[in-house]
Amino acid sequence: MSTDFQSAREALGARLTELRTETGLTGKEFAERLGWQRSKVSRLQNGRQTATAEDLEAWAAAAGCPDVASELCSRLRGLKTHNRHWRRQLAAGHRPVQDRYVVEYRQTRTVRGYEASVIPGLFQTPDYARHLLAQNARLMRSLPDTDAAVAARMRRQEVLYEAGRLFRVLVWEGALHALVCPREVMAAQLDRLAGLIGMSTVEFGIVPLGTPMELTPKHGFWIFDESRVVVETINTELSFDSTDDLALYGRAWDGLDESSVYGPQAHRLIMRARHLFMKS
Repeated sequence: MSTDFQSAREALGARLTELRTETGLTGKEFAERLGWQRSKVSRLQNGRQTATAEDLEAWAAAAGCPDVASELCSRLRGLKTHNRHWRRQLAAGHRPVQDRYVVEYRQTRTVRGYEASVIPGLFQTPDYARHLLAQNARLMRSLPDTDAAVAARMRRQEVLYEAGRLFRVLVWEGALHALVCPREVMAAQLDRLAGLIGMSTVEFGIVPLGTPMELTPKHGFWIFDESRVVVETINTELSFDSTDDLALYGRAWDGLDESSVYGPQAHRLIMRARHLFMKS
């Protein structure tokens, strides 16, 4: 269990203890009022068990504060925001993280993704991925296992060729021009992107520079099977699964999609970027 998740669960337990203490009841007496085992009250207060929404509503009512139930349930939803700090994840290098992604993508049927500054890992060439992973290892001062990580990232891409899956991916055009590797590597990466257009399992769109937009380009995010959102920051991987968060990111993706171009128009943008790199 992550330290972040456990800390949040213990904080919720402390709040429950506060509410129980304000009633003047002992843990045993409060459990009797709820009709629960004394051990359950103890586990919830000490952060050793995750409460359900029904548990929290019952607790608030037993404490004589039914209006506090919404606050407690909000804290519970916060537990479902899972934070994975990169420093801990990369303690053994990038390979274990990439292996986890392989498993997660194999368990997923539909994905909606968006990236604002980088070509998505699902679409990267080995050389492009190698430069990005090496850069990140230097930034994070993690184990430089780049070759093994690249191989794992390439295994993740096998899902693109499996029938019954759908990857709806958007990138901001600026990502096509971010020179994070040698020009010839970037040109080959753009060729790879162009080759994805028309695949039955891929819907690849580009948000053009200068196009009217209903919202700013924002940060990258990925929606898995409409049940989980993953957002990567410099130091943390965030995962959200609440109904509100899923709806919010779904609306953000829809707004970006409305500004995107596909097919021949997307191909022209890719080739324009490639031409600039090869001309320089």
